[in-house]
Amino acid sequence: MRDWRAAHERELTPDGLDEDEDVSLPDARAIDLVLRVGELMLASGEGTEAVSEAMLSLAIAFNLPRSEVSVTFTTITLSTHPGGDHHPITGERVVRRRTLDYFRVSELHTLVQEAALGLLELEDASARLARIRRARMPYPNWLIAVGFGLIASSASVMMGGGFIVATVALLATVLGDRTAVFLAKRGVAEFYQMAAAAVVAATIGVALLWVSNTMDLGLKAGAIITGNIMALLPGRPLVSSLQDGISGTYVSAAARLLETFFTLGAIVSGVAAVAYTAQRLGVHIDLETLPSAGTSMEIPVLLGAAGIAMAFAISLVVPPRMLPMIGVMGVMIWLIYANMREVLQVPPVVGTLAGAIAVGVVGHWLARRTRRPVLPYLVPAIAPLLPGSILYRGLIELTQGNAGAGLLGLAEAVTVGLALGAGVNLGGELVRAFQHGGLAGAGMRSRPAARRTRGGY
Repeated sequence: MRDWRAAHERELTPDGLDEDEDVSLPDARAIDLVLRVGELMLASGEGTEAVSEAMLSLAIAFNLPRSEVSVTFTTITLSTHPGGDHHPITGERVVRRRTLDYFRVSELHTLVQEAALGLLELEDASARLARIRRARMPYPNWLIAVGFGLIASSASVMMGGGFIVATVALLATVLGDRTAVFLAKRGVAEFYQMAAAAVVAATIGVALLWVSNTMDLGLKAGAIITGNIMALLPGRPLVSSLQDGISGTYVSAAARLLETFFTLGAIVSGVAAVAYTAQRLGVHIDLETLPSAGTSMEIPVLLGAAGIAMAFAISLVVPPRMLPMIGVMGVMIWLIYANMREVLQVPPVVGTLAGAIAVGVVGHWLARRTRRPVLPYLVPAIAPLLPGSILYRGLIELTQGNAGAGLLGLAEAVTVGLALGAGVNLGGELVRAFQHGGLAGAGMRSRPAARRTRGGY
């Protein structure tokens, strides 16, 4: 697969075709296959650049001449020009419903690779696509639902919440997620679904905090809210938005970044409403005892980091065989972050960036070695550093009247999130710069955006 598309696309471009020779119309089934593969990849959570590469590789594999692909946040267009007196043929599909499913993305990438290598005929590829559409997920539905709760539960363990807090965090987050599903079935907008999920989990967390204060139990109930925030934070669109921006697809990058901030706004709205109500009702939230893992590298903290990464992977339907490596990467990013903070005394943003770059390098290297998509490695692995505790502290500062400190906390949370996204993408650029080949021939010479920038003269 080493620079496969870069070596073959010249055969089907104007430079490689003779205008005088007889041409035949492209197979409509091939056009339909390319569009359907791209649509399913985009709807399942793949990035814009990877979808474009996969569609172009299929177009070349099935002899669609002079093909151009345009992929945005919701629309996929394929245009092919047979040449001669024939008119161009253009097809378009619109993604109206998104269901994150990295298992399906992984299977689609395998289909693209085998087709590009000539191992699949058109009929076989169409049959494979139909099977992928109908395939059952590798996890039962109940486990995917519980996966969100396990994220919050693992985060509570990292912050020293103990068994009771971790259990309540799991139940609160699952209940919040089921509330969002209930609203989704009734056509309520996703913004309000996310806000409702945050409200439900935060209410349970505040209730446990009130019980703990009243009975002097000493429970770190705030870890429930922090864990729920980490489960809801939009790590996937954040990474994808920066990936799209770096690769030159600015329309999709802007749309995904806007999606990220709308989701963040829903979480902030829900948690802030509950925190303000709790303050008005007399529930005391002490800023000095807010739960945080700090820079601890104790065994429970490392187990919590691995648990967050693997639970996040389960919620995104990542193939089971990838879970152990994702758990290792979750521990790795935390160790780099904690050591940078502890030894070099760097700010949280710098430690986050260093850990994200390391995860980006390892994740992209693994994706190229295993010929699998990279997002299933990256998105779960950065989960232990999602700024749940920073965001929660900023919201509590705001509800207690400390507007300056609260806004600074929210700004720091946004900065840490952007550092995560930028770091993993920088790691990928380092791998791309020094290694040929990759998925569907996406090597160092096959990125059009790179050839349009400075230094290409």
